[in-house]
Amino acid sequence: MVAVAGERFEIPVGPVTLVGERWEGEGTPVVLLHAGVADRRSWYEVAERLTAPVIAYDRRGFGETPPSPEPFTHLDDLLALLRATVDGPAWLVGNSMGGALALDAALVAPENIAGLVLIAPAVNGQPEPEELDPDSMAIVGPLQAAGQAGDIDEQLRLHAWLWLDGPAGPEGRVAGPARELALSMNDRILRSGVPEDAGEGDVNAWARLEEVAVPTTLVWGDRDVPFGIETCQAVAARVPGARTEVLPGTAHLPSLEQAAELAAVIQASTSGR
Repeated sequence: MVAVAGERFEIPVGPVTLVGERWEGEGTPVVLLHAGVADRRSWYEVAERLTAPVIAYDRRGFGETPPSPEPFTHLDDLLALLRATVDGPAWLVGNSMGGALALDAALVAPENIAGLVLIAPAVNGQPEPEELDPDSMAIVGPLQAAGQAGDIDEQLRLHAWLWLDGPAGPEGRVAGPARELALSMNDRILRSGVPEDAGEGDVNAWARLEEVAVPTTLVWGDRDVPFGIETCQAVAARVPGARTEVLPGTAHLPSLEQAAELAAVIQASTSGR
């Protein structure tokens, strides 16, 4: 399947204009929230396969949405986008940092949220791990050094190995258009110079997981960073009624690796099957 872009839209929020796309469909809308090393383009092949109305947008400092000149939160932006684009509750599908944003929204504004599909989510308020597994550390150490040196090309290479290939796999395991897109998206992010925690807000979702009161599915790939898999399992155990889906042979960015399989999971979760 050839990925097709949706209908472009722009939503002014304060001094910044959020740029996104929508795909037509029937049923409860689905809002796709990208990872911290990606932008809305990471969802194209998934969006085309869903039957519901779909919305994907670039958060501030990602893709075509510029960095913010003033303090903000991604949560406020998301709630503004929901008010502007949907009537009634929407499903939130979030990968990595997008998953953290989806969780925050479900805790702060549950009336706006029909349910969650959390794909290898980060969780705001979660304690940092005391140590990572050896394979991850073999990449994270040089990645931190490259960041301190301002070496963007090396950061791009190591990010792709860690998040796209998975730390235990060989570098370059995922090749072709998926790798080209991953590098292109992250290149724009790194060159924007926006701090990773910009717009994070102050929701301690980790301490409040038991309060999540909407249908929730946790999805992860078995090639992901082990700490990320442990996080998924912990969230699934604490969120009431949460379901789980494991994607074999996939790392942290399944929308780039297994779009059809991921879309099937999202379709089943958001349609109540």
